[in-house]
Amino acid sequence: MTDILPEGVTRETMDVDVLIVGGGAAGLSCAYKIASDIEKHNAAVDAGTLQAEKIAEQMIVVLEKGSEIGAHSFSGAVLNPKALKELIPNYLELGCPLDSEVKTDAVYYLGQTSAFKLPITPPPFHNVGNYIISLSKLNRWLGQQCESKGINIFPGFAAVEALYGGDKIVGVRTGDKGRDKDGNPKSNFEPGLILKAKTTIFAEGTRGSLFKQVSKKLDLRAGKNKEVFEEGVKEIIQMPAGTIEAGKVIHTLGFPLNKSIGGTFIYTIPGDKIVLGLVAYLDSKDPLLDPHRELQKLKTHPFISNMISGGKVIAYGGKTLPAGGWYSMPKLFGNGFMVCGDSASMVDVQKLKGIHLAMKSGMAAAETAVEAILKNDSSEKVLSSYEEKIHQSFVKKELYRVRNFHQTLSKGVFASLPLIGLQEITGGRGLFDNLKIDHDDAKTTESVSDIWGSEGMAHADNQLPKADGNLFFDKLGSVYLTGTSHDEDSPNHLKLGSADICRTVCEPRYKSPCVQFCPASVYEMLPSKVEGGKYDLQINYTNCIHCKTCDIKCPMENIDWTVPEGGGGPKYVET
Repeated sequence: MTDILPEGVTRETMDVDVLIVGGGAAGLSCAYKIASDIEKHNAAVDAGTLQAEKIAEQMIVVLEKGSEIGAHSFSGAVLNPKALKELIPNYLELGCPLDSEVKTDAVYYLGQTSAFKLPITPPPFHNVGNYIISLSKLNRWLGQQCESKGINIFPGFAAVEALYGGDKIVGVRTGDKGRDKDGNPKSNFEPGLILKAKTTIFAEGTRGSLFKQVSKKLDLRAGKNKEVFEEGVKEIIQMPAGTIEAGKVIHTLGFPLNKSIGGTFIYTIPGDKIVLGLVAYLDSKDPLLDPHRELQKLKTHPFISNMISGGKVIAYGGKTLPAGGWYSMPKLFGNGFMVCGDSASMVDVQKLKGIHLAMKSGMAAAETAVEAILKNDSSEKVLSSYEEKIHQSFVKKELYRVRNFHQTLSKGVFASLPLIGLQEITGGRGLFDNLKIDHDDAKTTESVSDIWGSEGMAHADNQLPKADGNLFFDKLGSVYLTGTSHDEDSPNHLKLGSADICRTVCEPRYKSPCVQFCPASVYEMLPSKVEGGKYDLQINYTNCIHCKTCDIKCPMENIDWTVPEGGGGPKYVET
C-alpha cells in the first residue's frame, strides 16, 4: 500500500496534549483518569487547599480503529471490579452494564463422555463477588463516561505509524481512507491525520500492531521472556425463556482438547443466555489446532449438550490474549510514551483475568501523564514513575504471583499439577524462579505426520460436527454472527511475505496451519496455478475479525497483521 498522496492533497496536523492509541478498557480508563485528576487538581487550587497553578484545558484524544467504541472489544468475560470501583466509585448509580454478579462457581474435568466435578473449587477459579460482563458493552459505557468529561474520541481512525523526534515518540499518523486494492486513491479518498502529541500512550490490546513496531525499533523487550499467546473463541447461546439462572461460572479441563493445552468456560447471564468459550495455548505443537472446531466439538459432550439443548447461537467472536505474564512485559515507558494493558502482556492467565489489570495500568499511566503535564516534561525520566506505580499496585502483586504459571502448564495438565500446587504454596516461585520462555509460538509447530501420523486431517479428532445453523456452525456461518465487514475494494491488511513458502514448504509439511487456527476462514489453500499438484494461499481478508493469530502462529512467520482501513472489522455488540 502506497502512502503517496494525490497532487495537491496534504495531511492535516493536529496538536494533542495526550494521545491514547486504543479505545479499550486500558485506554478509556486512562483518558477518564486524566480528566478526573485534572478536575480534582483545579478544584483544589480553587478551594485554596493546593498552592499551585491550575492546569489549562488539555486536548486528550483517544484513537479507536473500530467503527465505534466497543465494536472490536471481545473477552470472556468475568470482571474483578476493584479497578472500576477505584476509577468510578458510583459506577452502579451511573448504570454500568454488569450482566450478573457471580453467585456460584465450579470446575469440572471432562472425559470423552464423562464429567467429574472437583469437590473443591481451586482458589484461582473463585469468582463469587466478581461480575459476568460483556466487554463490548462495558467499553461503550466507559466511552460515554469519557465523553462526558470532554475527552475527544475518534472512532474509525487506525494508527499506522509512530512519529519520532530522535528516540522520542512525538505522535502518530493515522491511515488513509478510500484507497483501492492497489493502494490508489478513490473518489472518496481521505488522507490520514498527523497527530503531534506531548505524551503518547499505547493501549492497542493484544499484539498491538503499532506498538510491535515501536518495541522492535526501540528494543523494548531486550532481556525479557518471549511473548507467548493464547487463542480464545466464544459463543452466546440463547436458551428458552425461564430455563437459565444467571450468575453461574463453570470452568472445564480435558475434552475436547487433546494435543494442546487449554480449557473452557461457561457463564450464565440474564435473558436466559449461556456464554460458552474455549481457550488454547498457541505454543502448541499441533499444526492442525483449530479452536473454532474444538468449540463446536465441545457442544457434543453430554455435559454441555444437555445444558444447551433447545438453544440457538446468537453471537460469536475470537481473539488472542497475551500469556507470558510478568517476565514477558516490555519496558513500559520511554521518551514521550507509555504502554499499558494487553499490549504490555498484563494478563493473569491462571485466572484468565486481564480487564481490571488493563484498567489499573491505564490509570497509572494517567497519573504519570498528569505529572508530565504539570512539569511540562514528557521525558523518559519523568515517565519512568509509571513503572514505579505499576510495581506498587496490585498489577505487580497479581502478575508476580503467577509469573511462572504458563511456563509450567505448558508441560501438560497432569504433569504440571504438582508444580503449580507448589507455586501456590510458595507465592508463585515453585521449584525454580524466573522460568524462561525462549520460544516463539510460531516455532513450536511440528509436522502433521509427527503429531497425527498418516491420518492427518482425516483423524476423527479433526472432524468438524455437521453445521445446522442453530447450535453448530462452520467458520463462515460463525463469522456472519460477528457482523464483520471491510471495504472489499481496499488494500489487503494481511501482508504475506512469500507465497512460494506457503506452497512449497508450509502446506506440504504443516498443511497450512493458518487455514485451521484462523477462527474466521480468512485463509484457504486452492490448487496452484503456478505448480501442478500443489496449493496456493488465498487470503479472504474481508472476513478478518482482528484476532491476530496469524501474526503469531504462522510457522514460517510469513504473515504480518497490519491495521486495515479505519472502521473495518467486527461489530461486536454482546461479546
